[in-house]
Amino acid sequence: MENKSNLLVGPDDKVGLVESGFLGLQHVLAMDIYVPPIILAGMMAMSLPDQMGLLQSTFLAAGIGTILQTYFFMKMPVSQGPSFVPLGAAAGVVLASGGVKGNGMGNLIGALLIGSIILIIMGATGIFQKIISKLVPALVGGTIITCVGLSLIPSALNDNIFKASGNINNNIILASITALTLLIAVGISMHFPSVRRFFRTGSIILALAVGTIFSTLMGIFDWKTVSDAAWFSLPQRTVFHYGIHFSASAIITFIIIYAVITTETTGTWFAMGAVTNHEISKKQWNMGIIGEGFSCLIASLLGTTPVTGYSTNAGIISITGVASKRVFLFAGIWFAILGFFSKLSAFLAAIPAPVIGGVFAIICVTIMLNGLNVIRNLHTTDRDLYIIGLPIILTLALVLLPTSVTKQAPQLLQYLLGSPIAIAAVSAILLNLLMPKVKEAVSKTKTA
Repeated sequence: MENKSNLLVGPDDKVGLVESGFLGLQHVLAMDIYVPPIILAGMMAMSLPDQMGLLQSTFLAAGIGTILQTYFFMKMPVSQGPSFVPLGAAAGVVLASGGVKGNGMGNLIGALLIGSIILIIMGATGIFQKIISKLVPALVGGTIITCVGLSLIPSALNDNIFKASGNINNNIILASITALTLLIAVGISMHFPSVRRFFRTGSIILALAVGTIFSTLMGIFDWKTVSDAAWFSLPQRTVFHYGIHFSASAIITFIIIYAVITTETTGTWFAMGAVTNHEISKKQWNMGIIGEGFSCLIASLLGTTPVTGYSTNAGIISITGVASKRVFLFAGIWFAILGFFSKLSAFLAAIPAPVIGGVFAIICVTIMLNGLNVIRNLHTTDRDLYIIGLPIILTLALVLLPTSVTKQAPQLLQYLLGSPIAIAAVSAILLNLLMPKVKEAVSKTKTA
C-alpha cells in the first residue's frame, strides 16, 4: 500500500488534456531515446540524411509502441524506447552485408521482422506467462529490478557526465545544477502541500529547463543545429527505402538478441508493477509480450532497431508520482510528433548530456530502491541472500568490465556481456532453481 499512497496520480485516474500533454512531454524529455540511434548511426558511418531518418523512425516507432502497449495490449503505463542491447549486432549485420548503401539495412529489417513475429507467437500461445510464473517469483523479480537500476547508474554518470564531450568540470557543474533543481522541486512539494502537485509532477521538466538555461549561459547548448533543422519532414529511411532481405545468420543472431531484450523488458515490467503497486496478471504478461512484438515489428518496418519497455519508466513515476495512462498516451503522441517535426527532435537531441545525466542518475537510484523495497517486504532465508547478492555482484562486474575483454569474447558472449540486466536475471533465475530449500522448509516446520 505504500507505493500506492506515494502516487499522486494512479494509472486509471483522469488528468485534464492540457496537464496530460505537459506531463507527457516531461516524460519524453526525461528519456534519452535519441542516444541509441545516434550511436548506431556513428557505428554504421551513416550520412546526415540517413542519421536524421533513423532518428525520426525511432521517435515514431516509440510513439506508436507506447500507445499500443498502454491502451491496447499490456494496458499499463509503459513507454517504449530503443534498447542499447542490439546496437553492436545491428551494426555488424549491416556492415557485413555491404553497409547502408548495400543490402545491409534490408538484411537487418528482415531479421528484426522474424524476431518480432516470434515474440507475438509467444504471447498469443501463452508460453511467455508460463515461463515467467515458473521462473520469476517475487524474490527474483525484486532482484532483477534492483539490478536494472544499478546497471544504469554508471551509464548516467560516465556516459552523460564524466566521459561526455566538453570540459569535465563544466559537465559536473551542469549536472549538479540540474540534479539540485530536481531535488529542490521535490523538497518543496514535500514541505508545502498546497503546491505539492505542481512541483512534484513537474519536477523533471523544471530541472531540464533550468539545466538548458544554464547550458546556454555557459555556451554549451548548440542552438545552431536547432536553427538549421527543417520544421517538418516525413520519415524517409523506412522499409520502402531499404527493402527487405532475409539472411540466415542475421536471423539467428537477432533471435538471440530478442531473447536478451525480452529478459531486460521483464525486469522493466516488474519495476513498473512495483512502483504502481500492481501485480501483473497472467493475461497482461501475454498481452504485454504481444504488444512488445508489434512495437518491434513496426520499428523494423520504419527502419530502426527494436523499441521495448524503457527502463527509466519506473524511476520517472517514482519521482513525479504520475502513473496516469492518459499521460503515457500523450507521451506516445509527443514521440510521434518528434518523428515528423525535425526542429523539435533536433532541440531534444541538442540538450547537453550532463543535463540529462543529472536527472537520469536520480531516476536510476529510484528504480534500484523500488527493487529493494520489493525484497524488503519478503521473508528471506540464508539461500535468498545469495540469490539477491550474486546478481548484484555480476551486474557491477559487467558494468566495470573493460571493453578490451568483451571484444575478445565470442560474438554470442559479447551480446550477453553487453547486457548486465540479462546476466543478472538469468543468474537470479538459475540460483533460485538450484539453491536447496532445505533450511527454508525446516524453518517453516518449526514455525508450525
